Amino acid sequence: MPLDRPATTPHPGTGTPTGRARKGRWRFWGTAYALLILLTGTNLPAPLYHGYETRFGFSPLVVTLVFAAYVVVLIPSLLVAGPLSDALGRRVVLLPAAALAALGSLVFALATDTGWLLVARVLQGLALGAASGPLTAALAELEPTGDRRKAALVSTVASASGLGLGPVLAGLLAQYAPAPYVMPFALEIALLIPAAAVIAALPAAPARGRWRPRRPEIPTAMRGVFATSGATSFLAFAVTGLFLTLMPTYVTTLSGSTNLFLGGAAVALMLACSALAQLAGYGRPARSLELTGLPLLAAGLALLALAGTLSSLALLLAATVIGGTGQGLAFLGGLTAINQSAPADRHAGVISTFYVIIYLGVGLPVIGVGFLATAAGLLPAVQSFAVAGALLCVAVAAVLARSRHRVTPATP
Repeated sequence: MPLDRPATTPHPGTGTPTGRARKGRWRFWGTAYALLILLTGTNLPAPLYHGYETRFGFSPLVVTLVFAAYVVVLIPSLLVAGPLSDALGRRVVLLPAAALAALGSLVFALATDTGWLLVARVLQGLALGAASGPLTAALAELEPTGDRRKAALVSTVASASGLGLGPVLAGLLAQYAPAPYVMPFALEIALLIPAAAVIAALPAAPARGRWRPRRPEIPTAMRGVFATSGATSFLAFAVTGLFLTLMPTYVTTLSGSTNLFLGGAAVALMLACSALAQLAGYGRPARSLELTGLPLLAAGLALLALAGTLSSLALLLAATVIGGTGQGLAFLGGLTAINQSAPADRHAGVISTFYVIIYLGVGLPVIGVGFLATAAGLLPAVQSFAVAGALLCVAVAAVLARSRHRVTPATP
């Protein structure tokens, strides 16, 4: 039986089927808003890293380490929070996550050296790790018609939109508003207030037994699907991690402009294309989405490498659009497959483990790029990453095409 269903005793004004449906839709879209805002806050620093690098005097490697610091705590947070929310309900986990997200933004706003940035990223990692699995599972449970495919679409679009909104919002405020390193985070704290209100209004969940921490574990019946979808999403988010950390600097290097909004807009364009691709791909089989997304992702990476060689902004624009489209389709296909295969009583736990793979993709490859950028320069580092990533996308697509694993819908 799904968690977090409305109480059987109707409240005044919501006892009719229409009232219950309206309340169900409000909860569903409010949960999507909460996911959007949490991801927006996590990615606000993207266009500001180059400025922090200048203010605090650190290298591109430190930029990537600051960006990836949240992965260190995010992964254990995911593994604890998913099973905990399955056992005790979503609110128990999500309200503290919203508080940690606000605290992380506050620390960013007050930052005076690199240590503050690291602490802020750790707080954001704890918040996002605690919230990602439960919010995604809650969307699947709260979708008014029980359509898990639609819930997966809303989840991935909200995720991509938050990833893109953060950089463009921060770049816009940092370039044109006062207090450029404070204003974006103050706005995030304000936006978290209604998100927390939505979370507090989620219905209480029935007790499901004692919670205990456990290592990542995937039900045997869905391990094949998890392996292929996990590899696909790892690659999709490795590209996302590159765009969020080093792409603003890459754009300014190729363009010669120091406009912070331009760097943030490049990141936002990639993720806007991701969101639009997901909308266009809605309703298609998960395997088809992955097999379409991976070649597009490879093509975008190849163009990204070529753009650096030719110093071409036009090629960089094409790489951003094609790569973003591929990222969106690959991620939607992966999450749809996982959503459809995960058992109801372990849904958040499985989703949280899936997000471990995603955030390893976000954090680990970009640290390697940071090492290479410090040693050899930014352009060669990005080009090397792009070529390696394109080859891996082709290899995973070939494995996926030959695989016989099928998405088996979970038993309600």
